[in-house]
Amino acid sequence: MRVIGLTGGIATGKSSVARFIAELGGAVIDADELSRQVVSPGSPGLERLVAVFGEEMLLPDGSLDRKRLGRVVFVDDEQRRRLEQIVHPEIRRLAAERIAAAADEGHRTVFYMAPLLIEAGASELVDEIWVVTVDPEVQLERLMLRDGITREEALRITACQMPLGEKARHGRIVIDNSGPPAETQRLVKDIWLKEIGSEL
Repeated sequence: MRVIGLTGGIATGKSSVARFIAELGGAVIDADELSRQVVSPGSPGLERLVAVFGEEMLLPDGSLDRKRLGRVVFVDDEQRRRLEQIVHPEIRRLAAERIAAAADEGHRTVFYMAPLLIEAGASELVDEIWVVTVDPEVQLERLMLRDGITREEALRITACQMPLGEKARHGRIVIDNSGPPAETQRLVKDIWLKEIGSEL
């Protein structure tokens, strides 16, 4: 089975590209979904997070306040490393389980969508990497609009991540999502027909 890592920077539109792939019949495993499972209420992962970062990281219903945690880890490299040491190994374990299950179901190609695929050292889970990228200014605008934050905050968040140009160098396929959705959808379909269509 061929496992393709789908990654990109924050607010580059990875989820949109993954949705287009799913609409074409691709099997997609979402690392963000796995990360939510890892820290779901009652999970060992959430207990470890609370032990490290404090109970103030919980919402009244007992779930993780992801925005509050984000405000802490995006301004402190050491705190971000502590978070990653808790969640990344569990996400990789769950991803490996999902990939194996997809193989058992007969899928010949599976996409593993993970924003921090390269940074988290999870590249060994995949056979190749596809990178979703956008113009840096478009990335800032989309991040500001999506999260309702200032340009300064958006710059601080993007500065914590691998630069888009560097990330793109890891990709065998690079998908430029700077344009409107319909344009990206056509691009994804063209890549799909060339790269995947013959495997189905």
